[in-house]
Amino acid sequence: MPDTLLIIGGGALGSAVAASLAERPGWRGRITVLERDPGYELASSARSAASIRQQFSTPLNIALSLHGLEVLRAAGPQAGLVEQGYLYLIPPSGAAQQEALNALQRRQGADVALLNPAELRRRFPWLATQDLALGSWGRSGEGWFDGWGLLQSLKQRAQAAGVQYVKDEALRLERDSQGQVCGVQAASGGLLTADRFVLACGAWSAKLAATAGVALPVSARRRSVYAFRTEEQAPGCPLIIDPSGLWFRPEGAGQFICGGPPFGEDAPDLPLDPEDYLFEERLWPALAERVPGFASLRQARSWAGYYEMNDIDHNGLVGPWPGQERLLMACGFSGHGLQHAPGIGRGLAEWIATGRYETLDLSPLGADRLQRGEPYRELNVI
Repeated sequence: MPDTLLIIGGGALGSAVAASLAERPGWRGRITVLERDPGYELASSARSAASIRQQFSTPLNIALSLHGLEVLRAAGPQAGLVEQGYLYLIPPSGAAQQEALNALQRRQGADVALLNPAELRRRFPWLATQDLALGSWGRSGEGWFDGWGLLQSLKQRAQAAGVQYVKDEALRLERDSQGQVCGVQAASGGLLTADRFVLACGAWSAKLAATAGVALPVSARRRSVYAFRTEEQAPGCPLIIDPSGLWFRPEGAGQFICGGPPFGEDAPDLPLDPEDYLFEERLWPALAERVPGFASLRQARSWAGYYEMNDIDHNGLVGPWPGQERLLMACGFSGHGLQHAPGIGRGLAEWIATGRYETLDLSPLGADRLQRGEPYRELNVI
């Protein structure tokens, strides 16, 4: 069992690892979290639309969501959990695949029902269904939550258990004579050493990993979110995923937020400013087509955040990097890292303390799959 652990990145994933390990009975080591932005102004954890769903295409992601749901429910009002569901709208071309996904999801314990167009119209009469074959509706255990509240809860748990948070920036990873990561050069000028290191820098993980010769297939992909007001109440509206790529959900009476695929280039490391023209040229027309009452609306604020996109298979990288046993990954979650942070934190804490996963086998997310050429592909990424 290592005596010291340095976690690089104090967002939801880094804080979940810290809290889970520090609270573990029998753990006596020292845990330090290095965070350059303690106000989380640019952090994906704080800029996320903070949603949770079981409608994934891999059993492990479904299991991670179910655990995340347990944690959010147990957190009470601080989590701000709204279980109003997800609704994937499926055109005829996607019906067969959706039926197969639904069977997988239900086998894993997800409460997801398939609705035909008539059933959709009865339940959501404000929704246009003329081009749809199915709706995949999460009847319970899906919705949205307070991402900032979850982050702060994890950080507070970690600090209460003795974890030290240090404001500093990791400039590069240092290696010893055998090529193993042995320290982190900080912007303050110090060299921070530990027995093990966890890379949880989100969209910035690949740049830091490269300083130790580790090539992570993780890039920072900008995603814009827009808030709007409307007279259309859309009662009972879940988080809706449209075939066009548009997503939207309510944010209070007559208020909604939405987003979708980029209108322009999807290059890495674009400025964290909402994309020009995306709302006016693509999202608003799609909103009005899907919900006729949205034809008249007023845009309010907007913001952007990064997906830490794993360009290989849209799934996270968890555990030791091959050939770098002291360097553990917790990055590349491609938009579902916040909802899965509790399960990833618990699993990595188990691995650090015992050398194995005890409650949920996270080995399908191991980085060795990249070397084997065996991606663990997630199809439902928004």
